[in-house]
Amino acid sequence: MSAQVRAVATFLAILGLLAPLARASGEGSLRVGASGDYAPFSLRTEAGLGGFSQTVAEAYAAQTGRPLESVPFRWPDLLADLAANRFDAAASGVTVRPERSLAGRFSVPVAETGAVALVPAGSTAESLAELDRPEVRVVVNRGGHLERVARAHLPRARIEALSPNDAVRAALIEGRADAAITDTVEAPHWRRGTDLRLLGPFTRDRKAWLLRADAGEEAARLDRWLLAREADGSLSRWRMRHRLEPTPATAEPLAALLAALDERLALMPLVAHVKRARGLPIEVPEREVRVLDAAVAAVGEAATAADKATPDEAAVRALYRAQIEAAKAVQRATPAAPSSFAGAVYDLDGELRPALLQIGEKIARLVVALPRTLDCRHVRREAREALRAPHLGDADARALADAIVGVGGATCPAE
Repeated sequence: MSAQVRAVATFLAILGLLAPLARASGEGSLRVGASGDYAPFSLRTEAGLGGFSQTVAEAYAAQTGRPLESVPFRWPDLLADLAANRFDAAASGVTVRPERSLAGRFSVPVAETGAVALVPAGSTAESLAELDRPEVRVVVNRGGHLERVARAHLPRARIEALSPNDAVRAALIEGRADAAITDTVEAPHWRRGTDLRLLGPFTRDRKAWLLRADAGEEAARLDRWLLAREADGSLSRWRMRHRLEPTPATAEPLAALLAALDERLALMPLVAHVKRARGLPIEVPEREVRVLDAAVAAVGEAATAADKATPDEAAVRALYRAQIEAAKAVQRATPAAPSSFAGAVYDLDGELRPALLQIGEKIARLVVALPRTLDCRHVRREAREALRAPHLGDADARALADAIVGVGGATCPAE
């Protein structure tokens, strides 16, 4: 066995792709974290726990032959509870964010939302900018994605983070706040029976299950199941039942692949900060060769596991080369000033690269799941909408789209 082949085998072993993808059903309960305070994803009523996430969790547990155990969590404690192994996955409308990608691993997305501000009908505010003043009191759920959004978009306002989430709505309705930050799917529930007005949306966010980092087999099984439920219309019906529509088919292979590429690229500003702090180069050609070889092998393993034909090797290499070039471009474009992570510098080998490998597992599976024929215009349009990582240029986004089309055996016309 050559050194290069040994390196690929080691890489695959780390990815977990050499292990069986399916486990026997009935190996114990499926423990799913539930917040119970985020309608329509997760809410507690007199009848018990309900919402879209609960419906999906019940169906997945039944399909895999396990009893469902719903484990309550508070949003400020989400990552600590995940690290403490209190549950196998959190499924209450968890937003895909870089620091969460480092703490665990995300499934393919199940929904999309956008952050909005709610204000009383009598408020004079007509835009988000008008709320960004020192005298404006803004309330938001403590410890969740929306707190980061509020602090990023309203740096001059008086932000008050409250817990539990229900306290945010109460503060606004009772006149103890001038505005509340929520999102496009929760806002209709909060507005019911009130005269609240909506400003926005001003972000686009993906919701997914967040699993433990060591749950590679479970993540692969869940992703296969979600892709199948998107294909047979189940996810769409569940979204409609819980008033999550309109939302795109996020677990369709192309959309899921673009989301995974975006998740990976969203980590690149952190990689840039770490490399600068350690004096490391952005470009390491010998490492890129190893990554490309390992990627080809990973896609081949994923194809074998899925009992599908292996995509053309040259096309696979072109796609992963486009990923590498886009990643380097984002790193180069990342400002030297601290990012929204308050200047935190993560460990390159202990945190960032393992997270990138985990996302790489998902990307390999989704490359194999792509339909064989893809329309170039459609993929380019979808890529423009889906690739939202900071500092990603249009040329790199288009290169990724064209490489995805190439995996299906087609080519995009030059423009």
